[in-house]
Amino acid sequence: MHFSGPAPHHELTYSDVFLIPSRSDVGSRLNVSLAPDDGTGMTIPLVASNMNAVTGPRMAAAIARRGGLGVLPQDMSLEELQTAISWVKSQDPVLDTPFTASGDSMVGAVLELVPPVAGFGVSVLASNGDVLGVLQASTLARVPSDAVLSDLSHHFVDEVPVDLARDSRAVFNSFASAGESFAPVRTESGSLATVTASGALRSTIYQPALDAQGRLRVAVAVGVSRNALERARALVEAGADVLVLDTAHGHQGSMLRAIEAVRGAELGVPIVAGNVVSGSGVHDLVSAGASIIKVGVGPGAMCTTRMMTAVGRPQFSAVLETSETAHALGARVWADGGVRYPRDVALALAAGGSAVMIGSWFAGTVEAPGTVRTDEAGNWFKESFGMASTKAVEARFGDLEPYERARKLLFAEGISSSKIMLDPKRPGLDDLIDMITTGVRSSFTYAGADSLLEFRQRAKVGIQSAAGYEEGKALPVSW
Repeated sequence: MHFSGPAPHHELTYSDVFLIPSRSDVGSRLNVSLAPDDGTGMTIPLVASNMNAVTGPRMAAAIARRGGLGVLPQDMSLEELQTAISWVKSQDPVLDTPFTASGDSMVGAVLELVPPVAGFGVSVLASNGDVLGVLQASTLARVPSDAVLSDLSHHFVDEVPVDLARDSRAVFNSFASAGESFAPVRTESGSLATVTASGALRSTIYQPALDAQGRLRVAVAVGVSRNALERARALVEAGADVLVLDTAHGHQGSMLRAIEAVRGAELGVPIVAGNVVSGSGVHDLVSAGASIIKVGVGPGAMCTTRMMTAVGRPQFSAVLETSETAHALGARVWADGGVRYPRDVALALAAGGSAVMIGSWFAGTVEAPGTVRTDEAGNWFKESFGMASTKAVEARFGDLEPYERARKLLFAEGISSSKIMLDPKRPGLDDLIDMITTGVRSSFTYAGADSLLEFRQRAKVGIQSAAGYEEGKALPVSW
């Protein structure tokens, strides 16, 4: 990218900059490739952050179906991570996975797993594990909360043949003819999946991120403790496709030693490391053996690092400097945090990022871990929290004896509880991915670019005032 005028001497956030259109011969937004060039196998540049309230197995599978990557958090035990990886790898790469609930569950309990919205299914299980039937989650809005699932067999949805479900046009036309938009399907392996009209359309636009065996890709975060190599090796053996060595301050000796140990083991997967915000940090992490650097200190919605410590850097400038250094060394950058709108994702890519990590934005989706709650007005929300907060620290060090755990908690920072509302119009991850990638594809066409590499080269960036930023927002009320 290049600035439209002299390069500024002050630091820049995403809100400080904008993209200037150039001549374009790209045509349709669908002619644009969003595939990153970082060796991870993603086909869209979106990564679900390794936060406990953001990425679990369901999120990882859902984002991989659309071509992104989910990073399972390091706070899970090794056994939990191995089970989660196995579950993601066993899921259908195109068809969706229903939630499961026992037949004796009450509707109210199920609504804490999934809100009553269209497009999501609930597989109702008998006591022996057999499937009694599948409900569409939206059906649960019309029945009492104390109703028992097994008594709702008249609401079970008929299955469709798998060969029909795998023909996007045919299943979409079948739904249109019947006035339906959702159905269960039994896959070739015998597992139960679901297909929707919107999912059929999306399967023609998105390309899933798959490993060499045709399974969904998944990344896993690893801490930088002394057993980092042992844990990393076990996770790769379980099927992890990308390792993310993660700590708040990535430019430190323990991180460099962990990278060197994992790289020396030649596990055969990309190593992501961070977080840093400077070219020197990138240089040292890449020299130690990382191929992707996680960039960002303090821009996240749940992060209080800058206010507590004064440490951090405006994210656009951080990505711009670090990506220049990374590319010179043959490495790549993930911009971690600070995105509020699709424009911010486009700007991170223009600044040189190969992908953008998203946390709180994805925490308010059906696929994110956590219990669905309702506020006094009946709006759905989930709880989110920072990974250095008291809640996260308690989870991370829960196996320590009380005295040592209490010492750790003295230095917790970040937000421990925040309501992340579920947008009734965009409750699912797919809805957000559609919105983000639509905006980013348009950004590419405005720049006259049909690939990430060309976008980096052609993007023209201007500096704006706070008033200029406000001018670009839609008016929430009429004139």
